[in-house]
Amino acid sequence: MNNDKQSPVIPVILSGGAGTRLWPLSRETAPKPFMPLPDGETLLAKTAYRAASLAGVTGLVTVTNRDYYFRTKDVYAGLGDNEPRDAVYLLEPFGRNTAPAVALAALLVQSRHGSDAVMVVLAADHLIRNQAAFGAAVSIAAGLAREGRLVTFGITPAHPETGYGYIECGDAIADHAFAATRFVEKPPVERARLYLAAGNYVWNSGMFAFTAATILATFARYAPEVVEALKPVWEQLAAKSGESALEIDAAAFAASPNISIDYAVMERAAADGKVAVVRGDFDWSDVGSWQSISELTAADAHGNRGSGERVAIDTRDTFIHSEDRIVATIGVDSLVIVDTRDAVLVAHKDHLQRVKDVVGELKARGHDSYKLHKTISRPWGTYTVLEEGPGFKMKRIEVKPGGQLSLQLHHRRSEHWVVVRGTAHVTIGERVYDVQQGESTFVPVGTRHRLENRGAETLALIEVACGNYIEEDDIVRFDDKYGRVPA
Repeated sequence: MNNDKQSPVIPVILSGGAGTRLWPLSRETAPKPFMPLPDGETLLAKTAYRAASLAGVTGLVTVTNRDYYFRTKDVYAGLGDNEPRDAVYLLEPFGRNTAPAVALAALLVQSRHGSDAVMVVLAADHLIRNQAAFGAAVSIAAGLAREGRLVTFGITPAHPETGYGYIECGDAIADHAFAATRFVEKPPVERARLYLAAGNYVWNSGMFAFTAATILATFARYAPEVVEALKPVWEQLAAKSGESALEIDAAAFAASPNISIDYAVMERAAADGKVAVVRGDFDWSDVGSWQSISELTAADAHGNRGSGERVAIDTRDTFIHSEDRIVATIGVDSLVIVDTRDAVLVAHKDHLQRVKDVVGELKARGHDSYKLHKTISRPWGTYTVLEEGPGFKMKRIEVKPGGQLSLQLHHRRSEHWVVVRGTAHVTIGERVYDVQQGESTFVPVGTRHRLENRGAETLALIEVACGNYIEEDDIVRFDDKYGRVPA
């Protein structure tokens, strides 16, 4: 298609959401896009690779929470030669749904790539394994987008699904492309069966293609309040030309409507005949439940699936995810069992939609396990709480090559560090020195200190903190390479 050379393709990855139905692997500080699948890869990594592999791509925009920025960069860097080029990050202080995210991304794409650049909007937590078929669908969508159309991607229903929205397809307008007659809310099962039998309804995938100019004009027509609220936000971001990480001001962003792009513009534009739907021939899943995760692993002769060490005796149709222990089952069927370091989920397969109720209950109790894992990611690496009790906390700290903790102090605790792998470059008070594997050092209460890894391998150490208060908010930062010290 000759039009493919006329304007660039800029994938826009929307990465957020807590993935509450996939607790305890998905949590608020480590949501679904970062959750390892049974093959060890994350959904975000698969999405970034899929985006970077599209024809005509000259950049990438990722819209995500500011707290996920460094972890997202690490995921992209882990793709090696397939790492997205010219990646730019729009960093939200909090979520405002997809309409403000897409509108801001369009302003950015228009500014840096031109009004006729084709935006391909993707969710970070979708799984598509047929790259060739997906690429072919995007090529069709890009051609329609260059003609000034709003394009969405529809998935041919495999069964009467009640968890997805639907799109009604009208007349054919191109190969595999139809006029989108209307968007339909998630239906009851009886109506979903009718949609399946009708043959002209597709699942709404939540993926889109349009030029920056087209979507901004559409917002101006159908949802002017969105672009109006974003004007002060964009004025601040536009001044940061050339920067790759654009942090959105919280006070300005708070005025943005909390609304999805479907509600804001797509449904209204479809009613006016301005939306096309490309019917994809590719496999697709939003990986929204443990049932969909279980289907990514092979079943044994009794229908059992899983990962990690497990023993299944007189067990049928059961999924087990085990991380650190052997999980044994006897005489059960149709269960999902997810065992992590600090939480275990046991659910019947008929009730998996209610996993989010567990998260709600944990929130109501103020229990940290709804949002935190035992292993916590930081820009410099990770730490894992090994044991804690009154007056002490023991952690395993891993610092990636080049990683550096902030220059900090604690008012109410001391710390003892034992290096178990690599060499730690430490600052404690006025002293700056190296601590080798097998050696240790001590940080007194109220003493400025810093830990750094100048080596080529991951630095690992055991930290034992002692004091009358050992929580993470007992920290005063003086200098930080990751921008965590307010100006």
